Amino acid sequence: MLIFAVTGMGGIGKTALAVEAAHRACAQGWFPGGTLFVDLRGYDDDPATADQAVLALLDALGVREQDLPPTTERQYDAYRALLAERDRLLLVLDNASDPSQYVPLLPGTDRHRVLITSRDRPDALPVRLIDLETLEPEDSVALVTRALHGTDERDDRPAREYAALHELADLCGHLPLALQIAAGMLRRRRHRDISSVVTEIRDAGDTTAVLDHGSPGTDLYGRSLVLRPVLETSYRRLPHDQARLLRLLCLAPGAETGTDAIAALADLATESVLPLLEDLAATHLVASVRGGSGAAPGVRWRLHDLVRGFGASVVAGDAGLRKEGEAARARVLDFYWRWADAADNRLRWLPGMEEPERFAERGQALAWLDGERAGLVAAVEWGREERYADAAVRLAQCLGEYLLWRRYFDDWITVAEAAREAARLAGDRLGEAIAWDHLGLALTSAGRAEEAIDAHTRARDLYQTAENRHSEATAWSNLGTSLWNAGRAEEAIGAYARARDLLQAVGDRHSEASAWDGLGLALREAGRVEEAIHAHTRARDLCQTAEDRHREASAWNNLGIALREAGRVEEAIEAYGKSLGLRHEFEDWYGEGQTLHGLALAQQAAHRPAEARTTYLKAADAFTRANAPTEAAQARARATELPD
Repeated sequence: MLIFAVTGMGGIGKTALAVEAAHRACAQGWFPGGTLFVDLRGYDDDPATADQAVLALLDALGVREQDLPPTTERQYDAYRALLAERDRLLLVLDNASDPSQYVPLLPGTDRHRVLITSRDRPDALPVRLIDLETLEPEDSVALVTRALHGTDERDDRPAREYAALHELADLCGHLPLALQIAAGMLRRRRHRDISSVVTEIRDAGDTTAVLDHGSPGTDLYGRSLVLRPVLETSYRRLPHDQARLLRLLCLAPGAETGTDAIAALADLATESVLPLLEDLAATHLVASVRGGSGAAPGVRWRLHDLVRGFGASVVAGDAGLRKEGEAARARVLDFYWRWADAADNRLRWLPGMEEPERFAERGQALAWLDGERAGLVAAVEWGREERYADAAVRLAQCLGEYLLWRRYFDDWITVAEAAREAARLAGDRLGEAIAWDHLGLALTSAGRAEEAIDAHTRARDLYQTAENRHSEATAWSNLGTSLWNAGRAEEAIGAYARARDLLQAVGDRHSEASAWDGLGLALREAGRVEEAIHAHTRARDLCQTAEDRHREASAWNNLGIALREAGRVEEAIEAYGKSLGLRHEFEDWYGEGQTLHGLALAQQAAHRPAEARTTYLKAADAFTRANAPTEAAQARARATELPD
């Protein structure tokens, strides 16, 4: 006997799909015995029992009143006897919440087919599952558009307000029930724009409340078009430990969260939280997502936006739950800080330093940071609340190296601005200075050099007030970089020289190397190429002494640029080659693209056009891997200008 189960969260469209499939199958002649349909009301306050359902099925089969057997046992016998005599039919058992509702109703013969709909996966039974997901954005837009045009084909709002319609679909979480309610609201307010609903939801901050308040009534099946009761019934059915975990997961900072972070949020061991997550996934209140890292390798966990909003409102409405939630958020912040700090230490690690916790090599650290990036960024923004300010500042300071490496400049700006506000809230002047400095670096990387100059100047002044000479030196060096990017080479030379002198005074040769390297760039920009060659050579030597092979790669690259501009092309090609080997070792694709681009220019200067063309194409590939499409396109354009 083939049994199919259509499963998914409430409002996903299980009943609609089952009914449509039944109609089409019967139209194709697949079920000459017809279709039997029974609503088991599994998530109502008074769900139907199998004994009640069999009476409804017998009635549909023509057995009623005086023909109805007097006992339940004989009713089941009559039901099965009729099915045994009947041509193949489709039995649709809709809205089941427990196998006890439908197992006694199964035909007991291979002739018929059974289609069950449920919010819970019947994992204990040999059932072929069809798990429904939310709609794709374009399908969501099409659903609302068809609903409006079905009422009035002249309704031009979908075409006229395309962006607002897309935003409305996003706010509805692409859930068919929510979209259906939104379409009904728009039919009712036919003389108002789609943006009126969007604005109402944005202002309220709660999609569920707005849609339920404006719900147009019932659907084709007589069911109320409301969201919150659907979510409430699923939530109320959960055991205590699952309900608690769902509430806390609704407070997680990211859209997707790793198992270890959820364990910290819930204050449970990973081996305890994993079965609970799997149980929640079986109810379609949580979804597992491939990718990331953690106790369950490659698996992360995601909530639908409407479930997240519902759970957060449950917490907000109860003082005890709010207190529990605040403690959970503090735990996850501590968790993120511990491992982000370890990952940052690995990214900055040099020979002779203490081995960081957990991450044995850079790839592991980067993989963890990649998986948790959205949560890490969102967690820093919690620092705008005073109780989390200190922890958010600490966390933000661990993310700069990573966000720069991956070129997530918008995230870096977000993190730095949130950390600056958190530090100000906490009265942490040093933390505020660090945040200003990081903000300047992020702004420079994003091409906003003038804003970066202001940020680094603020950081420098705060460090000077605190008489922190080492950090002041760092701010001078970073200020030099933003000045150089703004085309203010002479001022940049002064800033870099000041940083170099301060670093020499405090004995930090490693950071001094960066100041020398930046000074070389500014000197070259000012036309003082021989001095630039000396500065980059000094930077390279200091990096080699510190065994900082990544910064050494940058120094070799910049030395290559200066040598090329000095007309010492063969030496430049050799310097670029040294840089390339180190860039590749670190999988620094953007840096490799820069070095390959410079090497191609040197090869052109050496009258080797075919080699230069090949090198430009390699540069384009490296930039593509680094998510730098503009630079990749420029490299390809240069390649096309050269002969093979």
